[in-house]
Amino acid sequence: MRSFGRLLESPWPRSGAAALAGALPVLAFPAPALWWFAYVALVPWIALARTAPTGRRAALDGWCGGLGFMLAVHHWLLPSLHVFIFLIAALLGALWAPWGWLVRRFLGGTPRASAALLVLPSAWLAVELVRSWQGLGGPWGMLGSTQWQVGPALRLASVGGVWLLSFLVVAVNVALTVLLSVPASRTPAVASLIATAAATSAAYAWAPRADVDGRARIAVVQPGVYDGPEQRFAREETLTRQLTGRDVDLIVWGESSVGHDLGDRPDLARRIAALSRQTGAEILVNVDARRSDRPGIYKSSVLIGPDGPTGDRYDKMRLVPFGEYIPARALLGWATSVGKAAGEDRHRGTQQVVMDAGRLKIGPLVCFETAFPDMGRHLTEDGADVLLGQSATSSFQHSWAPEQHASLAALRAAETGRPMVHATLTGVSAVYGPDGERVGPWLGTGASAAQVYDVPLAHGVTPYVRHGDWPVDGALLVLAVLGVTEGVRTLRPRRTGPEPLVPRARTARESPARPVR
Repeated sequence: MRSFGRLLESPWPRSGAAALAGALPVLAFPAPALWWFAYVALVPWIALARTAPTGRRAALDGWCGGLGFMLAVHHWLLPSLHVFIFLIAALLGALWAPWGWLVRRFLGGTPRASAALLVLPSAWLAVELVRSWQGLGGPWGMLGSTQWQVGPALRLASVGGVWLLSFLVVAVNVALTVLLSVPASRTPAVASLIATAAATSAAYAWAPRADVDGRARIAVVQPGVYDGPEQRFAREETLTRQLTGRDVDLIVWGESSVGHDLGDRPDLARRIAALSRQTGAEILVNVDARRSDRPGIYKSSVLIGPDGPTGDRYDKMRLVPFGEYIPARALLGWATSVGKAAGEDRHRGTQQVVMDAGRLKIGPLVCFETAFPDMGRHLTEDGADVLLGQSATSSFQHSWAPEQHASLAALRAAETGRPMVHATLTGVSAVYGPDGERVGPWLGTGASAAQVYDVPLAHGVTPYVRHGDWPVDGALLVLAVLGVTEGVRTLRPRRTGPEPLVPRARTARESPARPVR
């Protein structure tokens, strides 16, 4: 142990240890999906940062750990972005530098364990908030999303969204670190754990349950891997015909399921309309093509009924950096030469859309938009009965990405109290009820099928939909109070030395005695 401790005193080995510690939480995400591991995964990272010899070194431990975390959670992007993924991870990893500094400030030296249990989870939420901006890659890999298959956690998501889950997971990790590494602060750590358990239990008991008030039969068409849009379209046609007589209310195809603008290819629109007449259900497709009515390439959800396109269309608003556009293309356009970055930027939509699909009001999301909690919440506020995610993870077929993506729909369903359908081209496709629990089977990456789901409907309003991202607001308030407190402490005048314990000696003439020279 002593030799290991001396090894951590060296800058490069310590940085490597921090990166490895930061990567550990990836095991809590799908595909491993060891959800329980999330509650201990941060302990090595926190323990390392708290022992940093200086605040600067602790910040570097935070940075290196953040780099490891981002690389691990997005490792499946390596074949597409190549060396660029390391640059992105290094830039985003810097967001954890202040968090590492705060770990040492509150748990190193003279620990302030009670404050750490509030400040450190708040600082983590601030990091997740900043990187949730879609220009920085979006909220993929939020720590709270590891709890997508835990029933009690999904109930808590309906209260405070995935943000509340992230806060609780980090708080438990901080408390365990204190119990293991700071013996003098074990009492407040245990008290905080008990208080956290009591508060979460109360929130769990108080959270309203989703009251099912109807059912809808929704079919997902997953064609599987095909080389070109024509072959894929033909397979989607074949699978959709199999739904004839199945009494479905809606059919959903995946992202980029139609490779041509329907204005340029009215023959495709007629073929889809014929399928709608044959099956008795409207069909939500996704078009990835240059539009005929305006300049540029769009990814659009288009609803088609028995008479053709209904006029309901949603253009994707939040695009994948480098995958669908290149930020600052004039500066970073060289990324197209080293990976699979977009050769031409897609255009953005301007607003979310709730569509009328027969008796259902549906709210479409495209690709990684399902990672954004606010988008599902806004669609619910606008009256959506069902949330629909259309995705294509074809480029990452043999990685952890399809499972990670499919799991996000469980959280969006639990947050909003609305069922969510996640339809893909090549898997994983999945459906979740209004409580976030899975409905029916997953369609894995090896499936080419049309699957009908009996989807429960609910129309209550969850606390998260009503109150929004209040855990984030609370976290920012905590950090603001911390900033003011630290600022006042810094500006407070300090005494240069201790007061004398006895009056100084005086001469017979009542003047201070001069020192002997």
